[in-house]
Amino acid sequence: MSRGHFQTMALAMLLVVAGANAQPAKDARRSGFDDMRPATQAMQRDDSQNPAMLWVAEGEALFQRAPRAQSQACMACHAAASLRGVAARYPAFDTVLGRPVSLSHRINLCRQRHQQADPLAPDSQPLLALESWVAHQSRGAPIAPPADPRLVPFRARGEKLFQTRIGQLNLSCAQCHDARAGQRLGGSTIPQGHPTGYPLYRLEWQAVGSLPRRLRGCMTGVRAEPLAAHSVEMAELELYLATRAMGLPLETPGVRP
Repeated sequence: MSRGHFQTMALAMLLVVAGANAQPAKDARRSGFDDMRPATQAMQRDDSQNPAMLWVAEGEALFQRAPRAQSQACMACHAAASLRGVAARYPAFDTVLGRPVSLSHRINLCRQRHQQADPLAPDSQPLLALESWVAHQSRGAPIAPPADPRLVPFRARGEKLFQTRIGQLNLSCAQCHDARAGQRLGGSTIPQGHPTGYPLYRLEWQAVGSLPRRLRGCMTGVRAEPLAAHSVEMAELELYLATRAMGLPLETPGVRP
């Protein structure tokens, strides 16, 4: 055996051993919960102190009540136990519309298609309550966007939107939540921007709000035209955010500053 051949074999063996002993890279992703002060974290952890649980309780009552005399309640079709993990799989593809829809949009579509009821206004109290209760059934479940090939082009457009500079300030989502996550802005820590707690109670709002409300707030902050709540563009951005947060546990209802 030549010296060069021996050295090659030795290097290959070292690479095999190194690969066997290598530790998987640590997941550096973190929920916005991890960036909060201990008092705010304690508020989220304790259901008796978490103000968003009032919306969850209202949502449960609405889930059990028919929206109109001629229709059935949500619970007539969906048992609470069957909802485990459902919120973790949204946005999902809607065959009729031919596009992804968020969980709140799905609730409205169910009202129209199966309950013959009018859709609820985005970010209205009853819609936030219903979404909070449904999402609460998946608390602790890992975010698991569907591996549906029909979603691929929508997810790609959502990623492009996340990376695109917008508004008069010419900033993208990625510039804050990827490049500068963990730094300070206006006295607050810039989070990584994972949608782990929505709908959530924000102390600034003194109310529960949706992920689209928060996204529109960011868009307004950079002086860009905000997207409509149930628009396909908003669904695409939400879909990419869910993919970006895949595997992180849902916390609904979260609490944030």
